[in-house]
Amino acid sequence: MNINPTESTVELKQKSHPHILFGTELDENSGSEQFLLSMYDSVQASIFVVDVLEDGDFRYVALNPTHERWLGIRSEDLKGKKPEDILSPVDAVRVRQHYADCVLFGKTISYEQCLQFQGVPTWWSTTLTPLRDANSRIYRLIGTSSNITPAKQVAQAREIQARGQQLLEAIAQRIRECLDLETILDQTVKEIRQCLDCDRILIYQFQPDGSGTIVAESTVSAGSALLGKNFRDPSFSDKYKEPYGRGCIQIIEDIYAAGLHPQQIDFLASLQVRANLVLPILLQQDLWGLFIAQYCHEPHQWQQIEIDLIKQLATQIGIAVQQQELHQQIQHLQTQLESQTQQHQIQLEQVRNFQALVRCITEQIRDNQNEAQVLQTAIEELARLLKLESCYIELYNPYRTSTTVTYKYATTTLPPNKGFTRQIADFMEVYRPLLAKEYRQSVEIVSGWHPKLIVVTQLACPIFDDQGILGNLWLVRSTQEMFEQFEIELVQQLANECAIAIRQARLYQATQTQLQELEKQERLKNEFLRTLSQELRTPITSISLAAQTLESVLTTEGVLNIEIVPQLLQILHNECGRESKLINDLLTLTYLETEPEPPTLIAIDLQTWLPPIVEPFREITSCQRQQLKLTIDTALPPLETDITDLERIVTELLNHTCKYTPPGESITVSAELTADIVQLSISNSGLEIPANDLSRIFEPFYHLSKNDPWKYSGTGLEMALVQKMVKHLGGSIHVESAVGQTTFIVQFPRTIAL
Repeated sequence: MNINPTESTVELKQKSHPHILFGTELDENSGSEQFLLSMYDSVQASIFVVDVLEDGDFRYVALNPTHERWLGIRSEDLKGKKPEDILSPVDAVRVRQHYADCVLFGKTISYEQCLQFQGVPTWWSTTLTPLRDANSRIYRLIGTSSNITPAKQVAQAREIQARGQQLLEAIAQRIRECLDLETILDQTVKEIRQCLDCDRILIYQFQPDGSGTIVAESTVSAGSALLGKNFRDPSFSDKYKEPYGRGCIQIIEDIYAAGLHPQQIDFLASLQVRANLVLPILLQQDLWGLFIAQYCHEPHQWQQIEIDLIKQLATQIGIAVQQQELHQQIQHLQTQLESQTQQHQIQLEQVRNFQALVRCITEQIRDNQNEAQVLQTAIEELARLLKLESCYIELYNPYRTSTTVTYKYATTTLPPNKGFTRQIADFMEVYRPLLAKEYRQSVEIVSGWHPKLIVVTQLACPIFDDQGILGNLWLVRSTQEMFEQFEIELVQQLANECAIAIRQARLYQATQTQLQELEKQERLKNEFLRTLSQELRTPITSISLAAQTLESVLTTEGVLNIEIVPQLLQILHNECGRESKLINDLLTLTYLETEPEPPTLIAIDLQTWLPPIVEPFREITSCQRQQLKLTIDTALPPLETDITDLERIVTELLNHTCKYTPPGESITVSAELTADIVQLSISNSGLEIPANDLSRIFEPFYHLSKNDPWKYSGTGLEMALVQKMVKHLGGSIHVESAVGQTTFIVQFPRTIAL
């Protein structure tokens, strides 16, 4: 507390008389006492009186008003107290030493010292004078002090500035000459602690997990060293890291008077911290760590010159860290460059080998139409080049619902085997990118195969061209090492060559098939024309012979042999009819093979329409001792069709069936509805057509002559016409023959879409 400036001199005299303070025997009304009292009262210097006890201890007696104002302590509150009662332990030890020196030397001494009063450091220039009693024993010390704090702070600031400038230059030089960050940090914290004369300097580096490590330390107490320790300071949470990242600083002169959270106070106290100064170390815009200055035993009023110096040091440390990281990056890049150069050489060699393989495959594609040979060579060479465990090609079916392993090369029995088929729907995750023409790479576990090879790396590249996707090229490597991008690009290039080989082979095969079909068609056409000419010549020959015979029996006088004339006329009539029918059938067949006009459709009821068509054949079958049966489904719906063409179809099929049915066998005509299909069936027993004849039954002029017990005549175009007319009506026809029975099956949809 400060002395009230309104107190009178009389009141001061009542508190402490000069003759009591100075040990004089003056008259209170004498001029000397008034002079001393005036000096004690009004002098600008601070005066304090200390008793020297018999045991050598010290007790304060009084303070003059000036000293009361400086210290904020009343004289009566100080009286009788030891130095430890009003000073910090460190300051008390220093003050006692000065008092003891004055007593020891027995003369006036002068000194400068910094004392903390109520947390405020103050510099004093003090003169200490001993007072002796009648026995010459020093029993009291009179001290006069001047507050030299402003001047001392200026001097200290200048000293710190000068030493700091030297320190900054030294650190900058060290950063230029040394690349070892640890050496730079260790030397820096030692020099800055000596410059600031503080208790501890720390550099705290943040770790990726949010904690931090003390990477450099200089301390006056080796017993409380923190170097290398990793911990989380409550003040370094995300809440505080954000301001640090913006360059903010934390200034704590006394942890117990700074309004800190109790948890943080306990943490700092556990590290013996009383005053704390924290500045961020920024690496460009990122928070790398913290620069920390600490006083451990007493509060400290941080000066701006100290803060500015540490700011500059933190910037220099950031430069050193950045330099170290750049150096490490350069070293890493150099190492990486050397590795990449070596890897590039390996890759370049692989690329050369691969290009040679592609050229080889391209030449084979050009010179060889054998798809199997080209593709098998490709996967074998690829497996050897890339040191693969297995390499195979799978091809899609026409609908891309499944794939089949068509070509494979493997050094072991690694699945899948050649001929293995996969259903796409069961492996959509695998085939979805492949069908989208994207490669797929994965690491797979192969179970139940080889005890020493559990995990493999698989690469699948789609084989496709502008006409569509054909299949996939699979590569299997017996390690977890993924295929590099350049390898994938090379494999994709080879897959393109495989697509060319497959497409060319298929085109060649299709061309060969087309040529064979054309040759077959040419052969059939020639055979057709040859047969047609024979068929046309036969009636003409008969007609010519009949005409010549008729001419020979007829004379101008009359008929020589009247009985032969009707026979010759019958021959002429029959052969003319046969020739006419052949020509008509030929014209109809030619018409149907071009692009005929759509048929005229009429809805008919087969239950009423079919019996009149079948009934005329009962007389024929009866004469040939055959049984004719007709069966019509009562639920049969109306059928939209061309009534003339349908009648011709049924009639020709019945003629054909009657022609080749032996005596005693049966002929059955049936009509039924099966799954929205109207089906007409004409079958007979006693006849089984061999498979090689069955496939030719609808060819023009093809006869089952050896199975023709009734020696029917015909044009030979009937069954070919039936097939064409059924197709023209939108239906289908096929023949089945087994177990002594042959059946012609004609099917029409309920509604024919034309």
